[in-house]
Amino acid sequence: MRKIIIIGSGPAGLTAAIYAARGNLNPLVIEGYQSGGQLMITSEVENYPGFRDGITGPDLMAEFRAQAERFGTEFITQDVTKVELAGEVKKIWVDDELHESQAVIISTGASANLLGLENESRLMGRGVSACATCDGFFFRGKAVCVVGGGDSAMEEANFLTRFASKVYLIHRRQGLRASKIMDERIRQNPKIELVLDTVVIDVLGSELVEGVRLKNVQTNKVWDLPLEGMFVAIGHTPNTKLFGGQLDMDSKGYIVTSTDKGHVTATSLPGVFACGDVQDSHYRQAITAAGSGCAAALDAQHYLESL
Repeated sequence: MRKIIIIGSGPAGLTAAIYAARGNLNPLVIEGYQSGGQLMITSEVENYPGFRDGITGPDLMAEFRAQAERFGTEFITQDVTKVELAGEVKKIWVDDELHESQAVIISTGASANLLGLENESRLMGRGVSACATCDGFFFRGKAVCVVGGGDSAMEEANFLTRFASKVYLIHRRQGLRASKIMDERIRQNPKIELVLDTVVIDVLGSELVEGVRLKNVQTNKVWDLPLEGMFVAIGHTPNTKLFGGQLDMDSKGYIVTSTDKGHVTATSLPGVFACGDVQDSHYRQAITAAGSGCAAALDAQHYLESL
């Protein structure tokens, strides 16, 4: 019987591990085969405090992990296959191996929805991005495109005009799904050009993005648009399938956390806490994920003390 198990190993999970380990809770992190979270596909991180010259996403996650390990965190580099979170004993399976604990912190994150193109994956972090706030700075004076038609896509496009010389907003329909005020803001911005009824069918470039291949869904016309960055803004999917039917979630599948007894990361089940992008559909930044990981560890510690 362990005191605490942490599922997930991005900034939230590893920060929770650091705090739990320093609190003498001897945490076990089940980090998954794809450990490190979304920062593992981020080439440069320049907005994380403490690294004035920037750091690569994988290097930052390696530092997080080494720090957690230094304080005694144990790791299993496999995926959790099944959980039973109700009751005083939390049961977590990795294949056929059962692990039991008094408390669980869920930090499985969220995955950006992508277009599913081969070159999109190949050029991720080399001009393809799913986060304008993270990567917009690298495209100062360059032409970029944003793919999407909702409010998040509008926000990304508007944000990118601070840096990019030109922003093409590509949407597969004639009408945008965004709210009226966001729609108007986009249409009034001289740096943004709408490319409607259009889909991206390929990303061009060998080492870095050099352009996108577009297709008009009404006329079937195909043409190439030269640019240096493609931002995909078609939403995120929280990695919560494992917890379906056991925890309260919102309409998009994000775990709902409350301020139960002052525990801001508490889920609908006692002793189960959630942090990072798995419960945050708004900020989705490494620094906010790390902060909520700290909160989850402290909340879990208070819960364990109350038993």
